[in-house]
Amino acid sequence: MREIETSRSFRDPDGFVFRSDDRIFRRVLPHAAGDALAFLSSAFFIEQSSAGVFPATQILETESNGALFLEHEPIPFPNYPYEWSSAMLHAAGVLSLELARRAMKAGFILKDATPYNVMFEGPRPVFLDILSFRRRDALESMWPAYAQYVQTFLYPMLAAKHFHLRLDETLLAHRDGLEPDRLMAIVPWYRRLLPPFLGAVTIPALLERNGNDPSQGRYGGRRAKDPAEAAFVLDRLFKRALKQLDRQAAPQRHGEASRYMDDLPSYTRAEFETKGHFVDEMFRRVQPKQVLDIGCNTGHFSLLAARTGASVVAIDRDPDVAAILWRAASHERLDILPLVVDIARPPGGCGWLNQESAPFLDRARGRFDYVLMLALIHHLLVSERIPLSSIFDLAADLTTRFAVVEYIDPGDAQFRKIARGRDSLHADLTRNVFESDAQRHFQIVEAREVSPVRRIYLLEKMGT
Repeated sequence: MREIETSRSFRDPDGFVFRSDDRIFRRVLPHAAGDALAFLSSAFFIEQSSAGVFPATQILETESNGALFLEHEPIPFPNYPYEWSSAMLHAAGVLSLELARRAMKAGFILKDATPYNVMFEGPRPVFLDILSFRRRDALESMWPAYAQYVQTFLYPMLAAKHFHLRLDETLLAHRDGLEPDRLMAIVPWYRRLLPPFLGAVTIPALLERNGNDPSQGRYGGRRAKDPAEAAFVLDRLFKRALKQLDRQAAPQRHGEASRYMDDLPSYTRAEFETKGHFVDEMFRRVQPKQVLDIGCNTGHFSLLAARTGASVVAIDRDPDVAAILWRAASHERLDILPLVVDIARPPGGCGWLNQESAPFLDRARGRFDYVLMLALIHHLLVSERIPLSSIFDLAADLTTRFAVVEYIDPGDAQFRKIARGRDSLHADLTRNVFESDAQRHFQIVEAREVSPVRRIYLLEKMGT
């Protein structure tokens, strides 16, 4: 077997995860092996794994001390909660609650509930951590993971819906979620006594301040009189939690970016159709397997790519447009993973030694045979002051073969709008300069004029 990297998973007392190249392994410690074997052999796990809810898992070895060595099917493009839209967090929360309820009926309990146990494969959430389940005492009537679920799912969704906080502002800075006191600090005093904050935030925060942690009582280890009572209490808890989660699902907002496809401020309808025909033609000619759409907006071109059979990772810094694309991909069951990532400030390595969550660029580098950078480069040039040569360096770093890029002349109305009178800073940008910089890494396969000030290129990386 190939040499295995140092474990990046050490918080679970029952086991840890290893990676070797693209393979994912898990070692289950001897004291937890019994529960793990019972869960892996259960009809519940087999059924849910067949449906893609859990990654395919096989037992490679039972060690002499009783520990288990497992292999999991990897998620094609690893992703983390701070890169999701709130719509995706809601979907992950629904999955966690539904699994907790179904597992209870199968004789197991979900002992922890955090979005870091979930990743998305395309638009579909997958629950990764099989060690989050253990056999349930038939008289156990409280859910031990409830407080964690509230802090990592419900509270970030409350913050997103009512205060427009992004998930990277909550789950990146606070890996274990928001505590009641922290959330109450941003709730106006007059709303603290109103739903949903009174029951979900204010009372738990006040109890904590008085030294009465609600998770130690209301969500602790009280035992029922008989198994039927325990199952009834837990089932009601899961259903109530699901309704509470659904009520806090952030409404679909329609900001300027999300209206882009309706308004088309930079193109006439005929110009946009010319651009769309070119992109679609290139997809069908090249037939890429793995596409990265940078600055995807609501995903018009991501959808085109996926409909031709490509697997797409689509990124945009706007959570609202990522949510719109996620809903569209889910509805059509297309292989598109929309993530909230600003390519000018992509998330780096996180956690202990920056190794618990890999940097976005490390995950993306060399992963895609086709990169889209449409109506993007002028934003990086103007708003971020990134040199054109560095933008093409990044494009060459991310793609293994093709890139589709759009040239927008400084005389373009949208270019001048974002330049805000700083036109002189970009006076040296011409089509010839653009093509010359591109040709340091790429050869121009084809180009098409979209308008007198916009031109789109299919580039092929040199040496491929």
